[in-house]
Order: sequence, then C-alpha cells, then structure tokens
Amino acid sequence: MTVDEVAALKALAEASRLRVAQLLAERGEVCACNLLDELSITQPTLSHHMRVLQDAGLVTCRKQGKWCHYSLVPEALGRLAMLFNVLAEGAAVPAEGRGDCCRA
Repeated sequence: MTVDEVAALKALAEASRLRVAQLLAERGEVCACNLLDELSITQPTLSHHMRVLQDAGLVTCRKQGKWCHYSLVPEALGRLAMLFNVLAEGAAVPAEGRGDCCRA
C-alpha cells in the first residue's frame, strides 16, 4: 500500500468526507454551496473537509466567482478500487490454498 492510498483511506474514514465523496460520485461536479445545504455543516467545516480530500488527491476544485466547484479525481479512485480488488481476491482464496507457515 502506498502513502497516497493510506492518505486517501484516512480521508474517507470520516463520515462527512465519505458523504461528500458519495455526493460527488452521484452528481459529478458540485458547488460548495450545494454541499453546504446537503450536509448541514458550516462553511469553515466544509472547507476543512474539502482541504483534507484535496490533500489526499481525491478531489479537485474549480473556482467560479466566490464559490468552489468540487469533483472527484477518477485516477485516485481507480487506484483505491484496484487495492480493494486485490484484497477481495485474496480473501476469496480458501485457507487451505494459502499454505500454512505454522508447523506442528
């Protein structure tokens, strides 16, 4: 796992940030004003959450006037999807097929 993947997972581990990611996935680019209405949080709190998501490389911001319009970074989400696919494939292998390192 890379540092970027860890940062992304940490960013998404907070409920409000995960909800933001879900909203962006459903709607595409979303204005901060609409996120504020949807999440019922203050503007400074939204700014903090969006900064964490941006720093993790999950979200980009496009300024238009005084508002920011946020969208997901597909490549970052693709890397997380690949990570989860690897985990799911490993979990699907029966225990007897993995080889046991413990000797009786």
